[in-house]
Amino acid sequence: MAGLWFEEFMIGQRFVHEVRRTVTDMDNMLFSSLTYNPAPIHIDHHYAATTEHGRPLVNSLFTLGLVIGLSVQDTTMGTTVANLGMSETTFPNPVFAGDTIRSETEVKALRPSASRPGQGIVTFEHVGLNQRDEPVCRTLRAALMMARPATA
Repeated sequence: MAGLWFEEFMIGQRFVHEVRRTVTDMDNMLFSSLTYNPAPIHIDHHYAATTEHGRPLVNSLFTLGLVIGLSVQDTTMGTTVANLGMSETTFPNPVFAGDTIRSETEVKALRPSASRPGQGIVTFEHVGLNQRDEPVCRTLRAALMMARPATA
């Protein structure tokens, strides 16, 4: 298990995640299809050629999922109980097929759960960056995390 227990997080702790991923046109097509999003800006190359970007935009919810997913191995793999929500999510720059995305995470807040003994809430700020280090996604994510199990 690579994830950290609730007690192992500290406010201000930063992670520069090593795993990166190049986004493909198929990622965008498949994600848009699986989520029933027929917006031509994502799936119609002919239409997208007439827009200001001249090519399809990668679905922003794919980008959000990728940016958070790239953080899992270093932070929450096997120690997350649940995602509680995301807020202040922005997409300052578009993502296109061929872009390579990486993720950085900072711990913004910590608090023990009032209703669930042995668990705590960690607020992460995830930032996704492309190969030019331009931000493509930013979100605050509240995650319910397991505390370290008591030893006998």
